[in-house]
Amino acid sequence: MFKDIFAQEPTVSVCAPGRVNLLGEHTDYNGGFVFPAPLPYQTCIEAAPQEGLEVYAENFKETKFRDLAVGKKGDWLDYVAGCVWILRQQGYAVPGLRAYIRSEVPMTGGLSSSAALQVATMRALRALYNLPLDDKQIALLAQQGEVEYVGVRVGIMDQMASSLGKPGYALFLDTLSLEYKLAPLPKGYRVAVVDSGMPRRLAEAGYNTRRAECEEACKELGIKLLREVSINDLPRIEALPEPLNRRARHVVTENARVVEGVQALEANDFRRFGELMVASHRSLREDYEVSTPELDQLVELELRHGAIGARLTGAGFGGATVALVKDSKYEAFKAGVKADYPKAGFY
Repeated sequence: MFKDIFAQEPTVSVCAPGRVNLLGEHTDYNGGFVFPAPLPYQTCIEAAPQEGLEVYAENFKETKFRDLAVGKKGDWLDYVAGCVWILRQQGYAVPGLRAYIRSEVPMTGGLSSSAALQVATMRALRALYNLPLDDKQIALLAQQGEVEYVGVRVGIMDQMASSLGKPGYALFLDTLSLEYKLAPLPKGYRVAVVDSGMPRRLAEAGYNTRRAECEEACKELGIKLLREVSINDLPRIEALPEPLNRRARHVVTENARVVEGVQALEANDFRRFGELMVASHRSLREDYEVSTPELDQLVELELRHGAIGARLTGAGFGGATVALVKDSKYEAFKAGVKADYPKAGFY
C-alpha cells in the first residue's frame, strides 16, 4: 500500500498493539499499579526516511504534511510529529519520515489507539535511523512526546502496555518504579472488550479534572503522589473534603485490587479476579464518578449473561467495558448482551 501512495518501496514495516486494562484504572498518573493486556488489534506503519513528515492515514483516507519547525496543530499527525520532536530533543538525528499508517485499533473505545500509533512510530524511527533504544525507552519517549508536544498529560501505562505487552499475558506494572512482570491470562477464558457505542465526549475534560482532584488530595495529605498512602491510611483519606476523599479512596483501593488480582491469577483463582473487576467498576462509578448509565447497564448485562467479571476500561465517560468470560460461554454471552443492548460492539 505504501508503494501505491508514494511510488516507492517502504524501508521498514512495524506494528504495535492497542491495549485493554483489566485492573488499575486512573492509578498510573498517581504512581500506582496497573494491569493491562495487549489487544490482537494493531496499528501498522510502513515507512521510509525523508526530511519532515509526509504521512498517509488509511483510516482517514488523507495525507498530511508537516514542517517540523512548526508546532502542533491539534490533529492526528501531532502524535507522529511528537515522536520525532522528542527524539530530536534527546539529541537523536531524526530528519523525519514518509509513512503509510493502517490501524485496526478502535479510536473511540478507550483502547489506546494513540499509544499504539506512538509506539509504532517510535519503532519505525528506531528501525529507519538505527536508534539505540530498547522497548522501555520507546514507551517512555512516546509518553514524553504526548505530554510535552501534544499537550495531553497521560500516564505511562498505555505506552508501556503497547511496547512491552505480549499476547496471552497481562503486564503488571509499577508506574512509580517502572518495574514490571508478565502474568499469564487465564486459560479457557476470553478477555471480551465490549464497546458501549457511546463516544467518550467528556473523557479529556473529565480526565484532567480527576487528575487535578488527585493532586489537590495530595496537597491536603502532605504527599507528592497518592501511591504514598495505602489501605492503612483510609481514616486520613476519609477525613478529606468531598470529593477529594472519594477520589483518593478509589486510587488507594484500586492499587490494592491490582496487587490482589495478580495474586489471584497466579493462584488460578479466576472467580476472585472477576470479583475484583466488579469491585473496581463499583469504585469507578461511585468514588471516581467516571462511569455512565450505559456503561453501568452493559456491565450488569455482561455479568447476567455469563461473565465472571466486568468493568469499564479506559478513562470512562463512555467508551468500552472489559469482561472475563469462559471460552465455552462466549457465543451465548455475546448473543445475550447484544439482544439486551443492541448498540454493543464486540472486540
